[in-house]
Amino acid sequence: MSSAAGAGLTGMDADPVVLRHSLSLDGYGAVAPGVPEDVLVEYDEDEEFTAYMGDLLGWAGVHAMGSTTYRDMAGYWPYRTGPEADAMNRIPKVVFSRRPIETPWDTTTVCSGDLATEIRGLKERGVGPIMVHGGVRFAQSVVAAGLVDEYHLMVGPVAFGAGGPLFTTFTRLKLVEVKSFPRGNLALKYVRPD
Repeated sequence: MSSAAGAGLTGMDADPVVLRHSLSLDGYGAVAPGVPEDVLVEYDEDEEFTAYMGDLLGWAGVHAMGSTTYRDMAGYWPYRTGPEADAMNRIPKVVFSRRPIETPWDTTTVCSGDLATEIRGLKERGVGPIMVHGGVRFAQSVVAAGLVDEYHLMVGPVAFGAGGPLFTTFTRLKLVEVKSFPRGNLALKYVRPD
């Protein structure tokens, strides 16, 4: 397990539910209207950040996401190379959708049942770390259900001034790791307090 992904797991759940989400400096996980989607985390030509993300994504036992994120990722990762692409293409994916969707991406399963029940079922099966990706509404649902053991938040060097917040209620967390990158990104790792 790499230090990027696994630091701080001693004594914790071996199969944690990990929310990997990007945020602006002012705490928004969804961009305001008129702001380009790709401004949140800048890592082009930042080899250190790319390596960190490759380690983090490769640590997952399964990638879980909503249908919109799945469509976006399925149209992107199969056509890329490198550690991040390898992790996203090789590791099984679980897509949460109430409607039938096409799954052109290998190793994909669609779940249409209750989100909390399905994620708890994955934990019980021992699939390894469950890396949750998604838009802010999907992430809010996972947080609100009390499912997240670890938060891997990527904070980009931008402020939106408006948008969708990740947290909609009071949430106390414990900071266990901070890493900064040359292009101004921060990787913040939080866990639920003891």
